[in-house]
Amino acid sequence: MTIIYITSPYTIGDVAANVAVQMDAAHRILDAGHCPVAPLLSHYLHIHRQRPYRDWVEMDLALIPKMDVVLRLPGESKGADGEVALAKALGIRVVYGWTELWETLA
Repeated sequence: MTIIYITSPYTIGDVAANVAVQMDAAHRILDAGHCPVAPLLSHYLHIHRQRPYRDWVEMDLALIPKMDVVLRLPGESKGADGEVALAKALGIRVVYGWTELWETLA
């Protein structure tokens, strides 16, 4: 089972729609038999008890070294770009979109 980190926009645009994009992606990855990591689910932790934005960023960056693949979904995002940069620096494969992900997993 491949562990796949999903990175995509959060604060630009409709936050709820952005979270839904990651949830849909997580289900798609689960349906394919792999393990998704959807960091935007921390949105619900933040609703329950707010924390500084930096806490969420640090938590997300701590996950990246443990991933097999990072899936970068479309949309402008400094945070997602930072996650991609870290993954690349660590030698973790970064894929851009579903076609590239499925080819990587084949």
